[in-house]
Amino acid sequence: MSASGKAKGKSEAAKGKIKKGIGKAIGDPVLEGKGKAKEAIGNLRQVGEKVKDAAKK
Repeated sequence: MSASGKAKGKSEAAKGKIKKGIGKAIGDPVLEGKGKAKEAIGNLRQVGEKVKDAAKK
């Protein structure tokens, strides 16, 4: 996996998880939803990097 792509995916997923938690804690469903979306995007980016890695083999 490319180090930058992997790191970007992990950081994006972590930011989304934090945003989701804050939204849940303060009772803001919009913020919680945005956090879930950002977390999902980060996870998909990580999967994409894994697929790229597998294709190279």
